[in-house]
Amino acid sequence: MTSRDIRRQFLEFFASKGHKIIPSAPIVAKSDPTLMFINSGMAPLKDFFLGNQAPPAKRVADTQKCLRVTGKHNDLEDVGRDGYHHTMFEMLGNWSFGDYFKKEAIAWSWELLTEVYKLPKDRLYVSVFKGDERENLPFDQEAFDEWKKYVPEDRILPFSKKDNFWEMGDQGPCGPCSEIHVDLRPDSERARKDGRDLVNADDPNVIEVWNNVFMQFNRRADGSLDELPAKSVDTGMGFERLCRAVQGAASNYDTDLWKPLIGFLEHYAGIPYEGTYPDIHPGWKKTDVAMRVVADHLRAVCFAIADGELPSNTGAGYVIRRILRRAVRYSYSFLDLKEPVLYRMAPILGEEFSDVFPELKAQIDFVVKVILEEEKSFLRTLESGLKRIEGLDIQHNAMSGEQAFELYDTYGFPIDLTRLIAREKGWSVDEPGFEKALKEQKDRSRKDAAKEVGDWMVLRGSPSAGGGRGEVEFVGHDKLDLRDAHVLKFRTVVLKEQPQYHLVLNRTPFYPEGGGQVGDTGWLEFALSVGERDGVEKIRVLDTKKENDLVIHIVEKLPQYIQDPSVHCHVDSRKRRLTENNHSATHLLHAALRKVLGHHVQQKGSYLDDQTLRFDFAHFQKVTDEELAEIERLVNEKIRENIALEEARNLPIEEAQKAGAMMLFGEKYGEKVRMITFDPQYSRELCGGCHVSHTGKIGYFKITAESAVAAGVRRLEAVTAEAAQQYISAADRELAAIRLLLKTKDSARAVHELQEENKRLQKEIDRLVQEQANSLREGLRGKVITVNGIRFLGAVLPLSDAGAVKTLAYEIERELGNAVIAFGSVYQDKPLLTVRISDQLAKDKSLNAGAIVRELAQKFLNGGGGGQPFFATAGGSDASRLAAAVEEVRQFL
Repeated sequence: MTSRDIRRQFLEFFASKGHKIIPSAPIVAKSDPTLMFINSGMAPLKDFFLGNQAPPAKRVADTQKCLRVTGKHNDLEDVGRDGYHHTMFEMLGNWSFGDYFKKEAIAWSWELLTEVYKLPKDRLYVSVFKGDERENLPFDQEAFDEWKKYVPEDRILPFSKKDNFWEMGDQGPCGPCSEIHVDLRPDSERARKDGRDLVNADDPNVIEVWNNVFMQFNRRADGSLDELPAKSVDTGMGFERLCRAVQGAASNYDTDLWKPLIGFLEHYAGIPYEGTYPDIHPGWKKTDVAMRVVADHLRAVCFAIADGELPSNTGAGYVIRRILRRAVRYSYSFLDLKEPVLYRMAPILGEEFSDVFPELKAQIDFVVKVILEEEKSFLRTLESGLKRIEGLDIQHNAMSGEQAFELYDTYGFPIDLTRLIAREKGWSVDEPGFEKALKEQKDRSRKDAAKEVGDWMVLRGSPSAGGGRGEVEFVGHDKLDLRDAHVLKFRTVVLKEQPQYHLVLNRTPFYPEGGGQVGDTGWLEFALSVGERDGVEKIRVLDTKKENDLVIHIVEKLPQYIQDPSVHCHVDSRKRRLTENNHSATHLLHAALRKVLGHHVQQKGSYLDDQTLRFDFAHFQKVTDEELAEIERLVNEKIRENIALEEARNLPIEEAQKAGAMMLFGEKYGEKVRMITFDPQYSRELCGGCHVSHTGKIGYFKITAESAVAAGVRRLEAVTAEAAQQYISAADRELAAIRLLLKTKDSARAVHELQEENKRLQKEIDRLVQEQANSLREGLRGKVITVNGIRFLGAVLPLSDAGAVKTLAYEIERELGNAVIAFGSVYQDKPLLTVRISDQLAKDKSLNAGAIVRELAQKFLNGGGGGQPFFATAGGSDASRLAAAVEEVRQFL
């Protein structure tokens, strides 16, 4: 049975049991501040369990893309070393929201595994929660009794909270669980030892295949448990493990899910894959681990990029970059692939998943471009790191922990790669020192990100249900001023030791940050006390955010009378109107980009507030000045047409698709959407943001910058309305000032003439410096002395050009051979020490120019420097002892 058949049969089975089949959410957790990535099948559905959002049906089933590389659920270091851990994986799941419970969940899981997938019953074991006295949680008798209908009692195994009580994090829905384990050992091994003794014992062939979680509780910040209002079921079955069990494979990596990728690597690297593992095979192959790591990490990177998360230096993008670089390091070090290879494999992955996750194949050209540029960039970094190793000051053949950490932090070298390189050179590595430096960095990061989130204090609605999703209403598309709201709940959040206060209202005109648009600010007015309306307390709303499906007002303080049943809400209307100008302008811009550059253009991010707009989009080359002018012209043309906004709310998504609405990859859309149209023939997008009623209100649109953000992604920055007017007025004033300085109205011609004059003068300066250096060379030859068999030349030169000094040092060294050259020079009262050592001499005598200049700069120049063993420079702030520094080089010899 193929993996596609296995997935299809799962979804068909639960559809036959009355489940609605829902699509996978994007792998990037964009609306959940507690997660970077979706790390379980349950994560995108959390709001349904908490009661913050109504589920699409009482029973649903899906296959969800998941990624576990950060936080509590982090499988990164295990990937490739065993046969069942992955970064990106699929989680098959069936869900009940207050509908069926343990009886049905257990019966259906047994039916699917044994009757549809035909797994042998005598190879299956189940576990149940044995209870926890400390938390006053009883043995799960109900699950035990249900399992007795299908499984002998000696195969129903009780386990503690560690194994059989599922919690997503420190807070949130949780409950006892019942796992199904399968024994995949050969019959000969099964005869020697009962599989029940290997359940939850980390045996690679006795593995969990399905987990039925019975959601009964909500974990609060203080650790206590509340009963959820409705008992629910959350099941998760790792698709890769299931395929292994059904296909009878030796490991997950031996199933048809992985064979195309590993087969490509075998062919491309010319290395056979033997399927060995460190903990199983004494003669295991590093190339096998490398192929599994590369294949696994490729999946994580491809799906993250397709879902809108580009490699970067911050946040989730940084995690993706590190995963990609980890794959490159393995292919570089163990498969001996010194050129990009991952990008060649991405189209294979797109084809393999085209039926279930079509978004990858639809964007494969873009994904390939991003991966290729990232690979090329990191391969250059790898080369730089290797050169840096050559320049390290290694004492007693031991690399310090600080040096190892520099390679890790600056060049992305993991400790295992550093260890490998050091071993080849006969060095040891101070790994405890490295771990100390790494821990200090992590501790700093944790301190910077420290955030204490208090429990919600519920004033109205069900405490367990999070205040009741049905009571919350956003009215900000229609009004900016609202009376008679009230607080449903509030909490305190301490960020970097500074308290913030979060309020949730039953109705609000405040737009929460989302879709690139910043959150609204403004004021809330509360009565001073019960029945007191003459005096009010104004509370400043600093920002508005969306957490899962709740609109959260971040305020400067809590009101005295927080129970006020008639809160008056004021949105900062001027800021909102200017922000609306910029949001609507991005829609006009997006349409103009597609018309001018082509339909390959897709939005990849945006930011818009009351001052500016920033728009990122897929495009593989710099936008020319002519194209920018045409884009700007087209947007302003649509502004002048004063096109009326057409807004369709609660539109079935199928109707929006038929209407041709632009839908963005990586966004999670519900069954009902909001469609924004500015001329059906020009711009039609799905959007929840705030917009102008007519395009004429935007006033004017001006592009201020075009740049690259990442491989295949460009960025436009622009201003509208008042900001556009200010920008143009400032440009006019600057141009007038330039004309005044140049004493001409033809400023472009005058600037060009100045540039040409500058080039001519610079060439003349270069000629004179070279003549000076040539005249110095003759005199310097007579100052060469021999120190311990090494030719040495030291002098302080009357040259202020560092390039000329370097050239002179290289030329004289070439003439002398087997020499050390030390030159001092001064530029603008700042000293420069230059040391050149013949390449062979540096190797034979273990001389290191970088180490020499670094030590002398600290001792004599009040500065620092470095470089390579054969050439290095150092600078400082004290030029008075420059001659002494040059003399010290001779003393060193």
